[in-house]
Amino acid sequence: MKISVVGSGGWGTALALLLLENGHEVTLWSYAEEESRILRETRENPMLKGVALPAGLGLTTDLGCVRGCKIVVLATPSFAVRSTAHRVAPLLDAETVLVSVSKGIEKETSGTLTQAIQAEVGAEHPVVALSGPSHAEEVGRGVPTAVVSASEDQGAAELVQDVFMSPRFRVYASDDTVGVELAAALKNVIALCAGCCDGMGCGDNTKAALMTRGLTEIARLGVAMGGRKETFAGLAGVGDLIVTCTSMHSRNRRCGILIGKGTPPEQAVKEIGAVVEGYYAAANAKALAEKMGVEMPIAAAAYEVLYHGKDPHAVLTELMTREKKHEIEDSWV
Repeated sequence: MKISVVGSGGWGTALALLLLENGHEVTLWSYAEEESRILRETRENPMLKGVALPAGLGLTTDLGCVRGCKIVVLATPSFAVRSTAHRVAPLLDAETVLVSVSKGIEKETSGTLTQAIQAEVGAEHPVVALSGPSHAEEVGRGVPTAVVSASEDQGAAELVQDVFMSPRFRVYASDDTVGVELAAALKNVIALCAGCCDGMGCGDNTKAALMTRGLTEIARLGVAMGGRKETFAGLAGVGDLIVTCTSMHSRNRRCGILIGKGTPPEQAVKEIGAVVEGYYAAANAKALAEKMGVEMPIAAAAYEVLYHGKDPHAVLTELMTREKKHEIEDSWV
């Protein structure tokens, strides 16, 4: 099958290599000529050091590469998803399936990324979200990984499942696009908080509590917006939350560590040197929680630290001393 991956960051590159290994004709598109030149000359992505790019992988900066493709994978940062979808829309063949592998919430609309893509490409093109606990660094090295392919068009979700499946990359199908995408975006906020806890010198107990209660908040909002609660107990929910909160591959966790050690949030984001999706998702989480009337104290606390410079130590104390609750009554399960 002819497939183009639009976005040559670590994640786009790792998926392009996976699809190439699965026997497909794959082209990897770069936004900048300099990025593509480095890939061509070194046959390696600096974000996936030690992973060779085979000669069979096409490398280009020409968006015309999407013509004739049955599947186009959009792997740009979340802020560029809509604009990129707008650019590729007139180049797509009839019924080309779009696969969104970015994680975030659109800042301007507070909508999901597949909703943004669908608005640009039209109803004739099915849109699928591919998400789960999947560090690019590990997928690129062939580390066994499992993810979810979600779409309201079940045929499209199952097509993506078939195309991406391999002995080292297992894909489960789902029709809960809202739940999968909200889990993917909001876990980055909790991962930032987890990093803050690490930076402040907290222990395993703190992180376990944060992840558990953070998942409660994510699921509570997700269900209010039409997602299914079971999704948050799966790979896109608890699975992705675990890997992002505990791994040093996670940009969000690394950024949180800097903040917990006293680095101002904006400076910490710059020091990471790549997009820290949780920084932007925190603002969206606050807006969505207020819109839906959902209580999200951890997300609200993250917003205060990230955007108003509140001391993380003071925020942690406030969270720990909130009015007492009954766990089951306050649960999403």
